Amino acid sequence: MGIEIGFAGLAILIVLLVLRTPIAIALVAVSLGGISLMFGWDTAISLLASKPYEFVSKWTLSAVPMFLLMGFICYHSGLTSGLFNAAKVFFRWLPGGIAISSVFASSGFAAVCGSSVACAAAMGRIAIPEMVKGGYRPSFACGTIAAGGTIGALIPPSILMIVYGVFAQVSITQVFLGGITIGLLTAISYALIILGVSWARPDIVPRVAKDIENTSAAKALFDVWPVILLVVLVFGGMFGGFFTATEAGAVGASGALLLSVSLRKLDWAKAKSALLETLATTSSLLIIGIGASMFTLFLSLSGIADVLTSAVSGSNLSYVELMLVVVVMYLLLGLFMEPFGAMLVTLPVLLPIFELYDVSLIWFGVLLVKLLEIGMITPPVGMNIFVIRGVAGQYASLVDIFKGVATFLVADLVVVALIIAFPSIVMIMADG
Repeated sequence: MGIEIGFAGLAILIVLLVLRTPIAIALVAVSLGGISLMFGWDTAISLLASKPYEFVSKWTLSAVPMFLLMGFICYHSGLTSGLFNAAKVFFRWLPGGIAISSVFASSGFAAVCGSSVACAAAMGRIAIPEMVKGGYRPSFACGTIAAGGTIGALIPPSILMIVYGVFAQVSITQVFLGGITIGLLTAISYALIILGVSWARPDIVPRVAKDIENTSAAKALFDVWPVILLVVLVFGGMFGGFFTATEAGAVGASGALLLSVSLRKLDWAKAKSALLETLATTSSLLIIGIGASMFTLFLSLSGIADVLTSAVSGSNLSYVELMLVVVVMYLLLGLFMEPFGAMLVTLPVLLPIFELYDVSLIWFGVLLVKLLEIGMITPPVGMNIFVIRGVAGQYASLVDIFKGVATFLVADLVVVALIIAFPSIVMIMADG
């Protein structure tokens, strides 16, 4: 009976998600209903009363609000505003240099942010007007920033990676280290795309931008020294073993606060905005996480996780076939679901399967985040596209932005193929 209820619960969950029911409500409703059918209403209510506390009381999760607060303080105080100019100093001599600068500036912003949406919004306001002024086709300029924003979830501190580490019970520091490699590989692949378009279609990406004021190297580096100091403090301490990934969040938030206050860049209004955005984002993530933990318990109690694992084992799928199924599944989910929902709905089913295949969960975590971030720039629910539309809608329509980002999707798929074909790309840093 439990197996039937488990599969029925999965089907109902899919229907609820298709109907655009909030993910947390769908997860809790299916789990509560399924457990009550199997064990009675009192048991279901008892689990509902205890499971949220068990999830949110995990010490590791305290890194989520701290890293978010660090990012929002840096954003609202303007500590990251000079990253684009600093990147231009190094890349403006290249064909398509402004676009390449925006990609690497996004990588720098990612090191103090952890959110692809925030990364896209911040860089969009700064870089898109300058690219359009320099003769870039507006749709490609917008697409560049939308794609560059996805690096925000790959380079630590990645909120997606923190939540994955909690659910998969793996070292967050190791996942962070693996993410650095893939984040930089993604940035390089985007830069190569820009160079190629500049060579083949100078009408889209001019080889030399026109009417652009260049910032001196000294001024550009002076503008970003607080960000460099913060990155060295947080990640030097974390990867050097002076404090854990969880403690690094508190160090980062404190460092961002002290720097912005000492430089007189943070007033009460900006501090309030940073705090409120941190609270709102953390709350939404934790609610989804509570629902996912309930759903994991439901699948375990129903026995469906064991059945699915046995089915995959009996099908004799090869490693490549299994990876192909996973990639296609997440690309399809990315069309309709936001990353956290897609990750937390699928992990209860996939983690046992990957353990059966003896696949490194550190490696899979990095691959998973990369796949989820592709969903941020694919129609019809690519969140980064809508963010860019909001901050630069006067330059390009929604359809034009989706067209502008299409070329970067090719680079993303190549990076995914490299991750699968050469796992050492991820593990060389994670195991180091």
